[in-house]
Amino acid sequence: MCYCLGITACDPIGGGLLFERFLSENRRSWPDIDIDFPSGERREAVIQHVFQKYAPRGAAMTANVITYRPKSAFREISKVLGLPDSIATRFSSLVSSPHSPDSTSEGSGPPSDTTKEHSTLPAADGIPNDHTFPTREFGPLTEILSQSGLSRDHPRFKPLMHLYREVLSFPRHLGQHSGGMIICDAGLDSIVPIQPASMPNRTIVQWDKDDCEELGIVKVDLLGLGMLAAMEDSLRICHQRGKPIDLAHIPHDDAATFDLLCRADTIGTFQVESRAQMATLPLMQPKEFYDLVVEIALIRPGPIVGELVHPYLNRRSGRDPVDYIHPDFQPVLERTLGVPLFQEQVLRMAMIIAGFDGAEADELRRAMAFKRSDERMESIAAKLRARMSHRQITPVVQEKVIRAISSFALYGFPESHAISFALLAYASCWLKTHHAAEFFAGLLNNQPMGFYPVASLLHDARRHGIHIKPVSVMHSSLETSVIDDKTLRLGLQHLKNISNSTSSELLEARSHALFIDLPDFLSRVQPNKKERRLLAAAGALNDLPGITHRRDALWQGEQIPQEDLLTSCDNSPLNRSRITASEKACPLPPMNDFEKLTADYHSQGYSTGPHPMALLRKAWIHKFQAAKNSSSQGERDLCVNPSSLSKACDFKLIPHGQSTSCVGLVICRQRPSTAKGHCFLSLEDETGTANLFIPRSTFLHHRLVITTEKILLCHGRMQVGESNSHTLYTTSVEPLPLELSVETSSHDFH
Repeated sequence: MCYCLGITACDPIGGGLLFERFLSENRRSWPDIDIDFPSGERREAVIQHVFQKYAPRGAAMTANVITYRPKSAFREISKVLGLPDSIATRFSSLVSSPHSPDSTSEGSGPPSDTTKEHSTLPAADGIPNDHTFPTREFGPLTEILSQSGLSRDHPRFKPLMHLYREVLSFPRHLGQHSGGMIICDAGLDSIVPIQPASMPNRTIVQWDKDDCEELGIVKVDLLGLGMLAAMEDSLRICHQRGKPIDLAHIPHDDAATFDLLCRADTIGTFQVESRAQMATLPLMQPKEFYDLVVEIALIRPGPIVGELVHPYLNRRSGRDPVDYIHPDFQPVLERTLGVPLFQEQVLRMAMIIAGFDGAEADELRRAMAFKRSDERMESIAAKLRARMSHRQITPVVQEKVIRAISSFALYGFPESHAISFALLAYASCWLKTHHAAEFFAGLLNNQPMGFYPVASLLHDARRHGIHIKPVSVMHSSLETSVIDDKTLRLGLQHLKNISNSTSSELLEARSHALFIDLPDFLSRVQPNKKERRLLAAAGALNDLPGITHRRDALWQGEQIPQEDLLTSCDNSPLNRSRITASEKACPLPPMNDFEKLTADYHSQGYSTGPHPMALLRKAWIHKFQAAKNSSSQGERDLCVNPSSLSKACDFKLIPHGQSTSCVGLVICRQRPSTAKGHCFLSLEDETGTANLFIPRSTFLHHRLVITTEKILLCHGRMQVGESNSHTLYTTSVEPLPLELSVETSSHDFH
């Protein structure tokens, strides 16, 4: 129905989707529908439309029970016990998730259903990322608290442990579901209590989505998707530049797009930009659209826990023969080479080999949902075994079927979702291939989103030959704009602490006439002192006539009396002469590269200039030369030769097993629950991105450095995998012996 109405471009007949997954004769609940809208204003407009049509007594958002998680529990308990804020702050930096390999390995027991719902949300690659959750035992937590500044001998240690254990996972307050909305004709308040939401023009019911479903209340999920908003902006820019594009009619067999996928040039794209996906794409070598569907479904906890990833890749490459588990499964598993990757396949397998009807298949689907109960799955597994035994299915086949279903119970991924995601993933890759400038502009206009910080997106854009022009009060729009196919101009919205009203006034004033100098700009726009200084430090005033460099803009701005700015709004000759007479030549030297970098990160969070590692490496070489010539033996011994370190671009030249070291800016930290406590890092330098594998023992030994330092110096052995992928097996981690006085961002344990 959604396909016929044009709500989705996913063809259920062409995709061979299972009808019983959506509707069956004995199904008691309404089919659930998730609708993704461009995040931001477009999605909010849809939500407000629903409220205006059905509210106040016919529509409301569902509630979400917010529970105490490690950071919130520790912070509030430590506050009650009078512990210093610094302890809670350090603890928060070391703990990022409520459920981790550490906790399960020490018998702490599984988290509650509520905690599980929060902790197993998919990351960009679909794998729930867990970090260092302190267990209910004292072992690992004692070490974390010690690193946080609280020793076991502290008199409040045991009370804190007791209260922390009691409070963890306990309900804290009602929140608002991200997109769940219930709708009825009227009288909703006679069924469920309704309260005003914290957001304006919204109301929420005091029940969660599962309670509403049990009552048979119709619910739809109106979700926001950042990539949809980014692509919408990209298409709008293409249209403005005379290149209208209809994504519904782009070719799905574009060779250049699949070449981009095969070489894993997917930073910034949808669903295939994570480290795990980028490592798998060269092995998959996708050549057609359905290959991309499989790729998206393959890197998920279900296939990973079920150990299905390598069997599929080996069969695809011809190294292993195709095995369908049972001959009757061939029609179901043929497209995935005998490996069950999709939830629909698992349901069909149960219907074929155990005779499940549509209602029983739906029961299995519900049991494989996020908040399933173990008892429910065990009951279904027992029913499967009984049915298969009755049909004289061999025990070996029974175990394979049960294992496949059990792995999907952890995180079953529907084929319908994979096809929908693949449509967006392909479209984003197609835009990056053929309209890179518009693609990156759309991404930059919708931050934060995706897997990588803005700085990494800018560096990737440069690697694609795109020149990034900085923010300028003379040329920038509110958003990032495309000057030509190889040039972008950053927008005013990228500057921190510049109010929307100031940006609007700037654009309005400039639309009437360009600014003739700094006094003209200040008098017509009237930014406050903080905004004026930030614009000058960021270099946004450099294009004004009479400004030679950033410090010149800072100097001139301080020379103009505030009363002259207030009286010069009419731009009269008298007032202009007063301002001009007050100007003096700037005695300050221009900022050097390091100072520009610091100012850029302070004003924007990233820099359009040289990569931080390029500047740090240069300073490091200078420091090493000075230490080498020093008379102090200790100073010479402590300084590592930066020339001996491998850059990211050197990784592909290093043979397997060779020892090497590298240094880089941390842009991604991951510790997925499927990784048995191991950690994965991505370090970026001026030449590209390097991937590192941190074994569990190394992570625990260097936990504080790995989780808190912005730049890491890592030592280890090179591992060369299939498709010539190079990863540093890290044995030692230390902070950089140089300080970077800027706040960088990274994608940490999400």
